[in-house]
Amino acid sequence: MVIRILSSVIGLPILIFLVVYGSIPLQIAITFAGLIGMYEFYHAFALKSKGVQYIAYFFGVIYMIFIDEIINWQNMFNVFVSLFLLILLMYSVLFHNKTNAEEAMLGFFGFFYVMFLLSHIFLIRSYTYGIAFVWLAFITAWGCDTGAYFTGVTIGKHKLIPTLSPKKTVEGAVGGVITATVLALLYGWLIQATFPLQDVNVFLLCGLTGIFGSILSQIGDLAASAMKRYTGIKDFGKLIPGHGGILDRFDSVLLTAPVVYYIMMFLMHIDL
Repeated sequence: MVIRILSSVIGLPILIFLVVYGSIPLQIAITFAGLIGMYEFYHAFALKSKGVQYIAYFFGVIYMIFIDEIINWQNMFNVFVSLFLLILLMYSVLFHNKTNAEEAMLGFFGFFYVMFLLSHIFLIRSYTYGIAFVWLAFITAWGCDTGAYFTGVTIGKHKLIPTLSPKKTVEGAVGGVITATVLALLYGWLIQATFPLQDVNVFLLCGLTGIFGSILSQIGDLAASAMKRYTGIKDFGKLIPGHGGILDRFDSVLLTAPVVYYIMMFLMHIDL
């Protein structure tokens, strides 16, 4: 527990600096975190083909370098994905004695599960009012995790999915949603009190993020647990003392960040 707290004390200021500063430092940090997370994923599933991994890493780096163009230019994302898949398939054919279709699919999925989902932190930060709303991804994910834990310990009686995560309870899951939603709304109130935003419904955005983000946060956590149970590992890595690897620490954020981003995009493009 002490090591876990010390890691948080050291890591939190770094995270705050990167997110507040944004721009290239955040872009570089997410790129490296994504690459490490992809490595943890491939290592967990015993992806032996170095070629498949190198192709995935290469496209992960290219994606993050040109993320603005790939996301915002018409059909550019489709071209990127198609090219990525095509090269993986070509490699699996030309080097069929060293790899197979399953490894190619694993390489393809690993990019989307880690780098693509994680990149939404940068996309939020780069969007209108992103410096304010990017924190919702962390507040929702970690607020839900904390609320679910204490609610489960206090009043948890009914197991949620015991074969997958024995300690999680239905009461804890509900408590996590309530906690995350309340924290998100409180954060929305803080935003409005500090620098009111005239062209976006802050409380609606925060409320929707709290509800849907906390639900997907728990799905992300359970999905990671399912992967670890399937592969027979306790943690994805040991990079962060007391927490595990990148995927162990950010498994829930991987799904809350896209929620924040797409709710932002939707609400800021309609007249409320």
